[in-house]
Amino acid sequence: MSSPAGTQAVDRAVRLLTAIVEAPAPLEFSDLVASAGLVKSTTSRLLQALERGALVSRTDGGKYKPGEVFIRYAWRSRGDGDLVEIAQPFLERLGAFTNETINIGIFVRDAVEQIAQVDSTYLLGATNWVGRSVPLHCSALGKVLLAYGSALLRPGRLEKLTPKTITNKALLEVQLSKVREQGYAVSNEELEEGLVAIAAPVFAVGPNAVAALSVSGPTTRLTESRLVEVATACMKEAESLSKVLGSTTGKVGAA
Repeated sequence: MSSPAGTQAVDRAVRLLTAIVEAPAPLEFSDLVASAGLVKSTTSRLLQALERGALVSRTDGGKYKPGEVFIRYAWRSRGDGDLVEIAQPFLERLGAFTNETINIGIFVRDAVEQIAQVDSTYLLGATNWVGRSVPLHCSALGKVLLAYGSALLRPGRLEKLTPKTITNKALLEVQLSKVREQGYAVSNEELEEGLVAIAAPVFAVGPNAVAALSVSGPTTRLTESRLVEVATACMKEAESLSKVLGSTTGKVGAA
């Protein structure tokens, strides 16, 4: 006795989904037609339904891979190493747009630890920040983590690293309020003379930022005239990454 039509459609969709999830690399449409033993029209219709449900997605080349639902599950059940893997395409896209150094950082032991980087296309400013910790109060990444509840300043004085470093906690709090209002933070020669950075928050399933995404470069390139453009791009990629990680908070300010 044959299965009801609805059950048959579910079984076919499960076959396609299993093939995509278990494949070592994204699959061509023709591969899925062959492996599932279905006609092209049925395969296409089922794949469209799986895409609408974010169970599968497509690469830039049109191949099929596991969708955001699986990525969110993997993020919730695993750790920082997976954040690096999940975030990599977003870092690369932001790097391609700005041509500057892109980093993602998390709060570790009263500081920001940078866990992944895409290098600038320029020789000037090509510093490897991965594995390095920087202070919260004078880095764009740190200001974001402070502003969005991921980190707290330790008691005591704030270290002055450059003439522009903010060491007054009341003034810093004013700046953090502005970060929350506009959705991004700026460090203008506060961490290192000649270095400008812009950062935006990355959220997952809770109300606090789990990480921060940044663009950094020399003052000669990250000028005041580029600030809004770069900040907007940074927030856009941070928001897209947040959605993949399960955030439903939406946008966090506007440039």
